[in-house]
Amino acid sequence: MAENRQKMQIKKGDTVEVISGKDKAKKGKVLSVLPKEGKVIVEGVNILTKHQKARGIDQPGGIIHQEGPIYASKVMVVCNKCNKKTRIAKKILEDGSRVRVCKQCGEIFND
Repeated sequence: MAENRQKMQIKKGDTVEVISGKDKAKKGKVLSVLPKEGKVIVEGVNILTKHQKARGIDQPGGIIHQEGPIYASKVMVVCNKCNKKTRIAKKILEDGSRVRVCKQCGEIFND
């Protein structure tokens, strides 16, 4: 079975906006990236309800709300400078390092 994996453009710590689905137009920070699955976990998006059994004194039981993964294709990175949803371009600097750049305003994303 051949896997069709592409390199993820989204990194942990990026601010993203959901572009489709039940959480459309919500913004949040990327908490983790799952490149093998092509998914990301975004703060405040795709909230799941988990019923947890008590595991002793230090871990009480109850209903826990936590973020679930969503497909990376359903989110777009938000530029900090122009505050718009944008696609990411790659640019090579004079010193030879590759950086991610906003296609709207040319701002360099911090990696």
